[in-house]
Amino acid sequence: MKLVIFAATGRIGGHLVNWGIDAGHDVHALARHPEALRPRDGLTVTGGDVLDPPTVAGVISGADAVLSALGPRGLDGFRTIELLAPAASNIIDGMHKTGAHRLISVSAAGAFVTEDPDMSWLVKQILPRIFARTYADVRRMEQVVRASDLDWTLVRPTRLVNAPGTGEYRVRADYAPPNGGKIARADVAHFIATALTSATYIRQSPVLAY
Repeated sequence: MKLVIFAATGRIGGHLVNWGIDAGHDVHALARHPEALRPRDGLTVTGGDVLDPPTVAGVISGADAVLSALGPRGLDGFRTIELLAPAASNIIDGMHKTGAHRLISVSAAGAFVTEDPDMSWLVKQILPRIFARTYADVRRMEQVVRASDLDWTLVRPTRLVNAPGTGEYRVRADYAPPNGGKIARADVAHFIATALTSATYIRQSPVLAY
């Protein structure tokens, strides 16, 4: 399978690259800093920006599936430049031009806490205010993806942590599993790989947590 991975130099994307190569797939990555990815058999790296439509379309050409591990800007409280929504538009346009249909994108459970029937009132009041611009970008990205005719999956992690993957976590449609507040980036990648190879969670937005 030929896989295209966006944000391959990120912490989720790095796990996806390793999985793809180890599983024998042909992995093509787009990276603003291609030197950050060490050369390996099975890996092709193109330097460029996901906000550049021709570059994105060129990378996607011939792909069987596209995996986007792009994370929202602004979670550090400073950067507020919109990224996810315009990137999603470029990726979808590129997929339409090249014939790819399977798209799995990382989203964020926190962007939808106000709609979660099990979330506490306090969290609903505080979290969306702290990350207002960031979550607005996430929500717009999901709108763009949902409006497409692709076989998409929007993976909504809860709070991301750097920890070894366990391969054991809970999954709930749309909202966090009860009392589930975190998930390792390695397990997000594990879920994406599983959803891709098993052709599951198509046109769904699963939320991951321990």
